[in-house]
Amino acid sequence: MSYVLADIAEKIGAVVQGDGQCKILSIATLASASSGQIAFLANSKYSEQLATTNASAVIVTPAEAKKCQSNALIMDNPYMGYALVAQLLDTTPKPANCIHPSAVIDDNAIIGDNVTIGANAVIEAGVSLCEGVSIGAGSFIGIGATIGANSTIWSNVSIYHGVVIGKQCAVHANTVIGSDGFGYANNKGIWVKIPQLGTVVIGDNVEIGASTTIDRGALGNTIIKDGVILDNQIQIAHNVVIGENTAMAACSVIAGSTEIGKNCVIAGLVGINGHINIADGCVFTGMTMVTKSLNAPGVYSSGMPCQPNKEWHKNNARIRKLESLTKRLSILEKSSKLTS
Repeated sequence: MSYVLADIAEKIGAVVQGDGQCKILSIATLASASSGQIAFLANSKYSEQLATTNASAVIVTPAEAKKCQSNALIMDNPYMGYALVAQLLDTTPKPANCIHPSAVIDDNAIIGDNVTIGANAVIEAGVSLCEGVSIGAGSFIGIGATIGANSTIWSNVSIYHGVVIGKQCAVHANTVIGSDGFGYANNKGIWVKIPQLGTVVIGDNVEIGASTTIDRGALGNTIIKDGVILDNQIQIAHNVVIGENTAMAACSVIAGSTEIGKNCVIAGLVGINGHINIADGCVFTGMTMVTKSLNAPGVYSSGMPCQPNKEWHKNNARIRKLESLTKRLSILEKSSKLTS
């Protein structure tokens, strides 16, 4: 697959500087690019590489264009340009290119036009696969689940009964959607399971990374709204609601019945407590522990940076003395007040 530079410019909304008929075969970094490749400059600290890159073309801002020795595509947001060009030149194959004869499809399933289903996939009764859906090899789609048009389910994904997935979604390998939430009652030390009677409802244009788990609701539903992006190995507990266009990085977890606002950014290894509400536009840096509701947007942090082991042991020893130091300070303050 190849494009001439003028065609790429038209598709991504850029202006050509140089030879519009230059042929582009693939995309690369400024440092590694060679003839036939297009690169991009999204961070000005790499601008010196514009003079040395072997790329046939570079996506740059208007301010950087004059430094470019090669052909250029000029636009205000080169990183967005990179994303759009990567989509144009993407060579990732579909999870399946036909309905494989080894797929097990219930007679009561509804299969739309141009649906592809890979080897050994299982499609149970009442499933609805809308137009253009692609199901990867070994995936399981449970009773009554619905998958919207042009959504892609990669290999070995398990989608439980009644789950609803919207249009243009992508679910990566080994993810589980609709498994039971962690619901139990304790009777004199014996755990009694509470059946999870809700489901998971996922909006349009949602991407879910590999080996992520989204639990079904206990009574109501777990809801992932339009435009959410979830990284790999994330845990979403029962009855969580995640607002539109929120992004969540790998290995973060949300406990049950918490509602996350829209346009939030949750970095890796963040832990969010259950039964709380997070306002729109909150940003949590890596390893933040969120224990209570937050009503205002902003950047929140709590993870401790690493330090030399000996220093950490000293500081940890001091932390253990905080209680006694607090008591001593309180006594001194009272004594000071009495003598003043």
